[in-house]
Amino acid sequence: MLSNLILFAQTTAPNTIGWNWSMGIIMIFANLFAIAVGYFAIQNTGAGPELPFPQLASQKKFGVPELLATTSFGHILGAGIILGLSNAGIL
Repeated sequence: MLSNLILFAQTTAPNTIGWNWSMGIIMIFANLFAIAVGYFAIQNTGAGPELPFPQLASQKKFGVPELLATTSFGHILGAGIILGLSNAGIL
């Protein structure tokens, strides 16, 4: 029973490619997109510590919790894009 599960898991794993520059660029743009969406979509900002670099010239405070949340979403989005493009044979 356990050997059948292991064999099934090995046969259903997607074929992935090694890291290259196009994957890095896709991940960077996915994170920038997620940060831009999160900057305008997150309603209650500024609850946590502030970022150590200058903010945009608006009244909205974009802190560490917002940055962690948006980059986490960006990594999920980027991984999905990379897996989809590599599975389609484009990458």
